[in-house]
Amino acid sequence: MEQVATHIAKIQSKLQDLLKKYAGLQKQHAQQQELIQELKKEQEANKHKIRQLEEQQMILKSAAGKMNEEDKKMFEKTIGTYIKEIDKCIAMLSE
Repeated sequence: MEQVATHIAKIQSKLQDLLKKYAGLQKQHAQQQELIQELKKEQEANKHKIRQLEEQQMILKSAAGKMNEEDKKMFEKTIGTYIKEIDKCIAMLSE
């Protein structure tokens, strides 16, 4: 009977160790998820900054008159998109 009690005590001890490891892994998982969210936000901010810098580059090229045909088409398309958005905003404001 003593062997059974000893065996049960060992199992309980191992179970407690596993529960502690599980809790530690859950905490680590939560930290990793937070880090992932922070990195996603940072990535979005970087994408936005890149987009802004590319637009500034296009404007500078346009002002300097150093645009090739492909750049001109892309610039005109971007300007057209902005104009459409402005028109939508004006239409919404006039309602």
